[in-house]
Amino acid sequence: MTFNENAKLDTSGVQKRGRGAKTAAIGGGSIGLLIVAFLASQFLGVDLTGLVSGMDQGQQTQQQEVEGGGLAEQCQTGADANQQIDCRMVGVQNSLADYWETESAAVGVTYEQPGFILYEGQTSSACGTASNAVGPFYCPGDSSMYVDTSFFQLLTSQLGAKEGPLAEMYVVAHEWGHHIQHQMGVFDNTNRTDTGPTSDGVRIELQADCFAGAWLGEAANTQTDEGVTLLDPPTREQVNVALSAASAVGDDHIQGQQGQVNPESFTHGTSEQRVNWFVTGYEKGTQSCDTFAVSGNEL
Repeated sequence: MTFNENAKLDTSGVQKRGRGAKTAAIGGGSIGLLIVAFLASQFLGVDLTGLVSGMDQGQQTQQQEVEGGGLAEQCQTGADANQQIDCRMVGVQNSLADYWETESAAVGVTYEQPGFILYEGQTSSACGTASNAVGPFYCPGDSSMYVDTSFFQLLTSQLGAKEGPLAEMYVVAHEWGHHIQHQMGVFDNTNRTDTGPTSDGVRIELQADCFAGAWLGEAANTQTDEGVTLLDPPTREQVNVALSAASAVGDDHIQGQQGQVNPESFTHGTSEQRVNWFVTGYEKGTQSCDTFAVSGNEL
């Protein structure tokens, strides 16, 4: 999906934190595979470390976390968002903020802006330490999402998603969906540790996928504070990129790579479910996203 090159970006809603940890290079790059396995494990709720065999033990050396990152100077226009991943994160934050400021009323909440933290290596959150072994996640404790953009390499190189900006935006839109759920009280009224094909955990994740699709359906209408359109309408191929990302992070796909699929351990839904609920939101909007109101067969 392409940003309007002349759109001005607002970096005030995104915080960039500097590198907080480095991992020693060992074992012919095996530690890198271990990192991406942990990344996916955290994002998906599925243990992927079994995909990596013959690893040595590594040690981590930490650096002091630094704030900053120069986003205001680096990310000024949509042209920057089309070229640089950090600026693309700023652009999608701007788009999602504009969308949900209006759409939140449709799901019964008074909208509050989530925090959005880009980091490298390691940083702190109200949910504990976020490190380079943790993928993008939303922390209800401080109403913030944490994104280490190295996860997007995992989506394509290890999980088989198509490469493209909209795959990255899907991940962010999904985490933003968790913020909306937090405001709706979904987290307080469900068992988030529940597993299985019709569990609360799966329903939570599928609803977040549906919210991500609803945003994409209206993303071309989101605007800057000056009233300039942020994004061009997505092409069919670009939508397919987002769908490939949703499919790549299905429980059955991930577990299948490990050799055995166990539905009773599902936490996020199958590839087919994740794609279907994303498309449902894309085509029908947020009012179609009540995954808790459907039977297990309809899920």
